[in-house]
Amino acid sequence: MSPDIRETPAPPPATVSISRARDYFSVPAPIKRIFDHFPLVTYPPNDLPLRAGSSIRGNRLFVFTDAKGARRGSPSFNPQCLKWQVRTNHSCANVFLDFTIVPSSNHASPTGSLPFLLPTLPTDTSAPIPSAKLQKWAIEQVHCEEEQQLNLRFDVYASLLDHRIRNAYLYTLYLDSDNFEAVARRLYVDPSTTNALVRTALSVQLQQAARAELLKTSQYIDVSALEAEASEAFEALSTLLADDKHFFGRLNPGLFDASVFAYTHLILDENMGWKRDRLGQLLKQHENLVQHRERLLKFF
Repeated sequence: MSPDIRETPAPPPATVSISRARDYFSVPAPIKRIFDHFPLVTYPPNDLPLRAGSSIRGNRLFVFTDAKGARRGSPSFNPQCLKWQVRTNHSCANVFLDFTIVPSSNHASPTGSLPFLLPTLPTDTSAPIPSAKLQKWAIEQVHCEEEQQLNLRFDVYASLLDHRIRNAYLYTLYLDSDNFEAVARRLYVDPSTTNALVRTALSVQLQQAARAELLKTSQYIDVSALEAEASEAFEALSTLLADDKHFFGRLNPGLFDASVFAYTHLILDENMGWKRDRLGQLLKQHENLVQHRERLLKFF
């Protein structure tokens, strides 16, 4: 062999395999030329619906409710929405935040969940305030240092609501068949569509989501355990409230009061139409929690 002629070494097997894979998945040249004339475009996020309260001036809070409930300022039938409906209604030291209730749904929310708020300022309606930032926004509006100091104490007790009571509520609303038909389907499914097949699909999705949420912390759903944990949570809240009118001895209701009320009101509300009212029975064993709910209902 001539010294001027060098033999090219064979590529390693891995390189050959990768090259063949690229050839297999590559776009044929004729098709590629067609797509070169129609490049991909990344569109910006969807704007809010044009009917999303655009004619309403001032702060707008989008929650689960119907048109009649929005006009009357009635409590939302969703705990998370009701919490912020009450909380933004009374921020600190008797300073009220003006806002208008707007009926909405998760599908209409830019963040994918309710509630969210469109503030008066800034006027840029593409920048809604999600529920996770509503507390910070409310504090900034009234410069309430007292609320900031209570945040740490709030976090300690919030787990009673976010886990024990919420889990029992999820089961009661979505997985108890009688309650689902009488309450959840009427409030969340039927208003969304008149199509029977779509209603069935939405019902299955809601129940599957609730079941998946409960199975995050347990291998199976134990109804007795859920009710027992809710009972313990009600007892702990009752002890915390004691003889005070509001939690943590506040003169005026705060975020924690609103958070508790969001569940106690819906559990005790006869208009919800509960068929199986085990949570209501457990809650009524604590008179101070019942009175707390009645006070806030009258106040707001």
